[in-house]
Amino acid sequence: MDSSNVNQNYHSGPCFADSKTTPPSVIVIGAGISGLTAALMLKSRGVKVVVLESRDRLGGRIHTRYVDGLPIDMGASWLHGVSRKNPLANLVGHLGLRLYKTSGDNSVLYDHDLESYVLFDMDGNQVPPKMVMEVGEKFEAILKEAKELRDEFKKDMSVLDAFSLVLARRSDLRVEGLAQKVLQWYICRMEGWFAADCAKISVRCYDEEELVEGGHGLLVHGYHPVIAALAKGLDVRLNHRVARIAHNLNSVKVKTEDGRAFHADAAVITVPLGVLKANLIKFEPQLPEWKESAIADLEFGNENKIALIFESVCWPDVDFLGVVAPTTYGCSYFLNLHKATGHPVLVYMPAGSLANDIEKMCDEAAVNFALMQLRTILPHVAEPVHHLVSRWGSDINSLGCYSYDAVGKPHDLYTRIRSPAGNLFFAGEATSARYPGTVHGAFATGRLAAEDCYKSFKASHGHLEMLQTGMSEELPTSKQAPLHISRM
Repeated sequence: MDSSNVNQNYHSGPCFADSKTTPPSVIVIGAGISGLTAALMLKSRGVKVVVLESRDRLGGRIHTRYVDGLPIDMGASWLHGVSRKNPLANLVGHLGLRLYKTSGDNSVLYDHDLESYVLFDMDGNQVPPKMVMEVGEKFEAILKEAKELRDEFKKDMSVLDAFSLVLARRSDLRVEGLAQKVLQWYICRMEGWFAADCAKISVRCYDEEELVEGGHGLLVHGYHPVIAALAKGLDVRLNHRVARIAHNLNSVKVKTEDGRAFHADAAVITVPLGVLKANLIKFEPQLPEWKESAIADLEFGNENKIALIFESVCWPDVDFLGVVAPTTYGCSYFLNLHKATGHPVLVYMPAGSLANDIEKMCDEAAVNFALMQLRTILPHVAEPVHHLVSRWGSDINSLGCYSYDAVGKPHDLYTRIRSPAGNLFFAGEATSARYPGTVHGAFATGRLAAEDCYKSFKASHGHLEMLQTGMSEELPTSKQAPLHISRM
């Protein structure tokens, strides 16, 4: 959606009239997929809605950049679960967006199949595919044994500690030399899935997420069309950074950083967990202790992308390239967009502490770091003609990438953060106990927040005829449409 079509002007006075003859009103904070979904659903039911967004664009952690017309997602890229069971499937199908499937359901790496990879050592030699498969089988066995430790130990431990304990007990699962480096690469990919080092991830809760069947598909044309479709017709105010939310049982007053004020009957808060954890929004009165503690205890990881756009392709025709190393920190992972789009683009994707360290570099240094990793595989690769660098961890609008379960913390933290606090409703990936860390999780919680808010209005404004009898399913259509899937 062109930002020039979004209303950025503030109109003096209350945002909506306070009268029994007018529909109830809502302020949605955040124009990511959860906020836009909640706003669209409430608007379709006759509720007056305004969306306040701190950025100068829509989408939040969905951010499709364009280089010479080529869309490159620098945030979310995949539809995890290419099937009708995915909450986003109907919208993606209706928009006719093509999906490039990178894996099926039985991937040891969660989001990719082994046959779509080529791995190399630090000297640029290809790792024998047989070794990759054999170590993958051992990795699966280590995961299985690690899960069984939950019944043996009452106290939670990290995934890394669980792996160490399993390997100490099971000599048949230990590997050495090159195979040990391949095992580190598998663990590195697991860290990418959670955007955190395995030393920080809970072994008790890491697999609580519901994995939707159908494998994993890249959106070939990026996620931008989804955001544009949801935002169409909404009153979105860009460059409105919320600083304070005063609330009572009957009203909400929202103040932005530059002093503008908005009034409504309720608010739907969809800002990233990192923003809530940093207390960048002051609540008056404070949020309940149970919600504040949930926000503090749920962890927020980091994964970044460095997109390298070349004149031509000079790498193997696979979906992913990897470099194995003695530690997960030294391992590398490149997504090959040429397979999906036909364009010569590689995307380097560091996660956890490596992502945080790379964010301390300037763009030029970050690109050079990625090129150094790539030249381990391809020593004669040319300089890229363009590059893009994300910085989710230091971006004041996100302060991280997506949530994960920390050691010793319960999985129900997601549910607590989602639970309403009076007339404040919450949505976003960090409020989805079922689908944490995913776009479809954020989308689904946007719908849930809209439903909760709508029900509260019906309970208190039941006499208002302008409120419809049921929540709209039109996002933007109620008709089923087929998914467009390819695998080159």
